[in-house]
Amino acid sequence: MLNAIDFRPVILAGGSGTRFWPRSRRARAKQVLALDGERSMIQQTVERLKPLAALEKTWVITNEFLAQEIADQLPGLPTAQIVQEPVARNTAPACGLAAFLIERLNPAAVLGIFPSDHVIGDEPRFLKALQKGIAVAAAGENMVVLGIEPSRAETGYGYIETGDLAKNDTALHVRRFIEKPNQNRADEFIAAGNYYWNSGMFLWSARTLANAVREHLPETAPLLETIAAAWGTKQFDEVFHACYPKCENISVDYAVLEPRSAKGEHISNLYCIPAEFSWNDLGSWASLYEYQVETRLRGDPEGNVADTGGHISIEASDNYIFSPKKFVALVGVENLVVVDTEDALLIAHRNHSQDVGKIVKELGITGRNELI
Repeated sequence: MLNAIDFRPVILAGGSGTRFWPRSRRARAKQVLALDGERSMIQQTVERLKPLAALEKTWVITNEFLAQEIADQLPGLPTAQIVQEPVARNTAPACGLAAFLIERLNPAAVLGIFPSDHVIGDEPRFLKALQKGIAVAAAGENMVVLGIEPSRAETGYGYIETGDLAKNDTALHVRRFIEKPNQNRADEFIAAGNYYWNSGMFLWSARTLANAVREHLPETAPLLETIAAAWGTKQFDEVFHACYPKCENISVDYAVLEPRSAKGEHISNLYCIPAEFSWNDLGSWASLYEYQVETRLRGDPEGNVADTGGHISIEASDNYIFSPKKFVALVGVENLVVVDTEDALLIAHRNHSQDVGKIVKELGITGRNELI
């Protein structure tokens, strides 16, 4: 049955290249970097989807700074399906535009929305969960989110509260979405047992998502439909640049999913597929360090993770070092992030790695655009 479903992945690959500065830049955001292997994050994302969708079925929503690099990294992906946002407008306009574009090709096609910069382990389990979600999304006007089984009371992720098992015995009804909680609430969620991390991976038919955007974003929907109608014509770029900046700047969670869940679990047709695969959104240098330590990809007995031309550590522990062309010596330091590139050097405490974006902002204020 699944073979008859027209499944079309939509990969969200915007980004300004701030979180992994100085390795990441506007034209080299983390999506196109190889942070945990030889392939870039977006290459890994596309590769894990290939068993269910060929490249010609895949779409990428990105920006003008990353589009060419993505095209180079994904040979075989139709260039017309690498859509360049003229300005960033969060995930609702990006997802909505994909829905209106694909609705014109096949309204029944199931769209899968996937961030381009997540790490997923145990790909067979990922594909199994995804197949379940595709089937649910194709069975009606259903919206499906992949929920991650929490491994800890994490305060940096959004959560999904689930209700009863649906009639298909595959998915759980969604009661509500919760933004990043404080530690006490996160502890309560884990103890309750019916909360999952929001992975940011969603499934729905093109028609279902397009209609939801028409319902919940009535001012943005006509703009996106106008853009979609111009796709493939000589006027597309002009129409895109004129209309897209007028779209509301809002996430798809806030715009479409939360209003639906607020109506009640049996009315919303909103479902969660519990997934058991490992997952990490690699949001900072600290999270990359933690991921590599947890998965034992790298690390010495003192907890130092080093991607260098060689290193020695003396009474040094729990540091992340990136300096592939230089030998690095660590003496008496701990919990540092040190990232050395050709034109910049970052030294930060791991607990402050979320503040790296402030450096990029300051560089813009001071006119050091060559470093952004």
